[in-house]
Amino acid sequence: MRTVTYNALDFKKDWFLVDAKGLVLGRMATKVAAILRGKHKPIFTPNHDMGDHVVVVNAADVVLTGDKLTQKVYRTHSGYIGGLKETTAGKLIKEKPSRLVTYAITGMLPKTKLGRAMAKKLRVYNGPKHPHQGQNPIVLEGLESARPNKQ
Repeated sequence: MRTVTYNALDFKKDWFLVDAKGLVLGRMATKVAAILRGKHKPIFTPNHDMGDHVVVVNAADVVLTGDKLTQKVYRTHSGYIGGLKETTAGKLIKEKPSRLVTYAITGMLPKTKLGRAMAKKLRVYNGPKHPHQGQNPIVLEGLESARPNKQ
């Protein structure tokens, strides 16, 4: 029995559109990261970039549950002594909501050259408009589980 392996040239890459309005950030990010990796395809190969392009719109309207707006902290360091900068998720969602969504999704990708190549196929926009109409993106269905639970 022979094992069939595929590479990135054996298929075409689709474009997907995700409307993040009212979706929980982490649940949406897991589904988008799986599409960027290509795990939704039957020919998924972990050592090749098999994923599709994803356009996320309405990033400013994403939902964080619990006390994440005040307790979740993003840290960066300049490399110099005392160069640690901390930003809360609440401040980040007000100033740069597209960066908040990008951090969540790219954090779920591999931390290698391959993961950085997958992250380049992600486009995030704060509002409903995007310049990728020419690629005819497919609206991604099945994100109902990413809606917040109302009790």
